[in-house]
Amino acid sequence: MKRLEIDNIEVEVEPGTTLLEAARKINVNIPTLCYEEELSIFGGCRLCVVEVNGGELLKPACATEADDGMIVKTHSPRVREVRQTLFELIIASHDISCELNCLTCTRQSSCELRVVAEDIGISRMRLNPIYRGLEKDFSSHSIVREPNKCITCDRCIRKCEEIQGIGIFANSARGPETEVTTFQDKGMGNVECTNCGQCIISCPTGALHEVYHSEGVWDALYDENKHVVVQTAPAVRVAIAEPFGAEPGTVATGQLVSALKRLGFDGVFDTNFTAYLTIMEEGTEVVKRVTENDNLPVLTSCSPGWIKFIEHFYPDYLKNLSTAKSPQQMFGALAKTYYAEQAGVDPEDIVVVSIMPCTAKKFESRRPEMNGDVDFVLTTREAGMMIKSAGINICDLPEENYDNLMGVSSGAGDIFAASGGVMEAALRSAYYLITGEELEDIDIKPVRGLTGLKKAEVPINEDLTLKVGVAHGLSNARKMMELIKEGEEFHFVEFMACPGGCIGGGGQPIRADMTSEEALQKRLEGVYSIDSSKKMRRSHENPMIQKLYDEFLGKPGSHKAHKLLHTEYTARGLN
Repeated sequence: MKRLEIDNIEVEVEPGTTLLEAARKINVNIPTLCYEEELSIFGGCRLCVVEVNGGELLKPACATEADDGMIVKTHSPRVREVRQTLFELIIASHDISCELNCLTCTRQSSCELRVVAEDIGISRMRLNPIYRGLEKDFSSHSIVREPNKCITCDRCIRKCEEIQGIGIFANSARGPETEVTTFQDKGMGNVECTNCGQCIISCPTGALHEVYHSEGVWDALYDENKHVVVQTAPAVRVAIAEPFGAEPGTVATGQLVSALKRLGFDGVFDTNFTAYLTIMEEGTEVVKRVTENDNLPVLTSCSPGWIKFIEHFYPDYLKNLSTAKSPQQMFGALAKTYYAEQAGVDPEDIVVVSIMPCTAKKFESRRPEMNGDVDFVLTTREAGMMIKSAGINICDLPEENYDNLMGVSSGAGDIFAASGGVMEAALRSAYYLITGEELEDIDIKPVRGLTGLKKAEVPINEDLTLKVGVAHGLSNARKMMELIKEGEEFHFVEFMACPGGCIGGGGQPIRADMTSEEALQKRLEGVYSIDSSKKMRRSHENPMIQKLYDEFLGKPGSHKAHKLLHTEYTARGLN
């Protein structure tokens, strides 16, 4: 153990602990901007400088290891003066050219610059702002890049490389001209970006944010000639209350339904309903391909970030993808066919809105293969802003139920929100589809949790044991694909682009008060609490699903089901 003194407080830490970590252990706050717990040390912003043993040179706390006998001053007069000057230099290059910029910024309620300014005690600005005049990047269907707001903390670069294993960002030029950009400045829509949005979660300044669909949704709601329906994804219900002050993992399903009805949606439905359809269609496909030993392993297709990843980096395995659409797109297809028929509404008048934890869903809705079935996609953050702007606080609302027809849900749909949830839900129904009997222990715990790669064997009968795998985060997806290439045997593999699955999606609320893992763990617990509390926990038990097949689709895998609920994907290669 290493023993040292920080601000006159003695502390003992493990070898290899940084001064920043040691200070946090005794609740001493040292401001940072380029530091993020899950990323490699960059040490670029230098806001975390401290005095060590009265030395002439200040040391970055994030990159300096604690050692025996150190006497550390984190807020001495010299440290405070240097820290304030550094912050003035940083903020001078941040886009403050417009007086209203902070009010319209996507990070207005979670701006790390504002938090750091308060932590440092900024009371002056001696430098005139520098306006660099860089063009905004609107090339992506999912993400907007505003380089004038960038402070070159490089967190987006490291998140994309280290956590997602993609690496679309890089620095260009040097000194004050340094700019974070994409390959040959092609724009995010023209490189191998998977639209996962993890860069947005890491960006402290709003230089990266989602493509907003909220104004289009408002216009549709105000149009008396439009019939506007909305679906809410499983992961949204354990995060939507966060912008209103609730803890991550707070289950606010009924309150969300109530808020959306107050906004004026003509139908409020649960994406869980079509999550069950995904299980029925994908489960049928898995059973068929396993029994026929055809294009194994079957790879899931619910995560649009993962789909774009395989299109770019593993196009030879597109034949292994399940052809089942994601629940979002299945809902859009049914809303403009089955629902239109049942409700007696002209499909041309129906506007389909999704509330998703995922920025990549915006790209998915614009794919030509999807026929425009989903018109607008709101992230959890956008939905929260819309609800707030209508003068509604979700935490104060009574619970209401989803509308009938596509609103009946079971626990199997809720767990789609977490990594391993699609796999677990699929296995619950695949067992039934193969054996005709119910799986007794439906809590398949080996596929649960935040471990990046998971494997399990599930006995089905004397002749078949399903070998399954789960990967979340695209760097882990790459590792899993390499295992498959090397010949490791799997029947069925679930992939999610974002760490933790949809609960950690790029469209979820941004937390500045806790680590990503803490927020994910709380949301994860919320998801499984919903599942365990429901009596109906298997997709094939849902009576509305049975009714849909009886009255409209025929049976899983039918010609009509294939036409509406299945698709194919495109090899993209590398730019």
